[in-house]
Amino acid sequence: MNRLRRRFQQLQASGQKALLPYVTGGYPDAATTIEILRGIDPTRCACVELGLPFSDPIADGPVIQTSFSRALEGGFRIDGLFDELAGQRDEIAVPLIAMVSYSIVYRREPRAFVARAANAGIDGLIVPDIPLEEVDELAAIGRDRDCPIVMLVAPTSRDPRRARIAALSEPFIYYQSTAGVTGEREQLPTDLLENVARLRAQSGKPVCVGFGISKPEHVAAVCRVADGAIVGSAIVRRMNAAVDRGASASATARDVIEFIETLAAAVPAADEAG
Repeated sequence: MNRLRRRFQQLQASGQKALLPYVTGGYPDAATTIEILRGIDPTRCACVELGLPFSDPIADGPVIQTSFSRALEGGFRIDGLFDELAGQRDEIAVPLIAMVSYSIVYRREPRAFVARAANAGIDGLIVPDIPLEEVDELAAIGRDRDCPIVMLVAPTSRDPRRARIAALSEPFIYYQSTAGVTGEREQLPTDLLENVARLRAQSGKPVCVGFGISKPEHVAAVCRVADGAIVGSAIVRRMNAAVDRGASASATARDVIEFIETLAAAVPAADEAG
């Protein structure tokens, strides 16, 4: 059992909810990524989503797109990041999920890509733009390599599609709070909690919520019904600001880790969660 599966098994057994922070991998460089990952508390965060920069993302809003563009302009290469992770993985306690475009996976050949990711210490994959009709092969490869595929459910998905996604997704289901792209929002959708509760009941699997969650109060509200809250753009915005002011790797990592700790502190205790 890999780190990601084990962590969610522990969370389910304890009834504890968790934060799932997202950071852009290799941004502004691999050393900063490693320093951030080393500093994240695995007892408060279920895992870290590591976004792999891509020139044409379809699910990411302007904040994350900016980080991708800057990383690519700075010479980002997936193999370089994977090499750094492989060399430092024993120093990183938190499970890692790579969020990657299917164009990259397909171009590198799915079995070869999953093997490369797993060997680098990646514990799972999110491939947000893969057609549902092509998921079976990738999910099977992920099971073979113990690098499971986490699937997204949109609020517009009908029950038959939700059921198929839920059956393939492991060890949790990623529920989008809103349709469209990632980004910070002031208010969460009014039907979010009802939809999450229904998906949990129908699937019997943990459900974590992303898209639009940006504040401690959002994290607290989501975790009263979901198993975890995913925060991306609000974290990456701080990474962009650090780059803008020319912050060092250590200063950037410190800013990001402190904000993640603030968000994690809002996760309700097991006896307070729904």
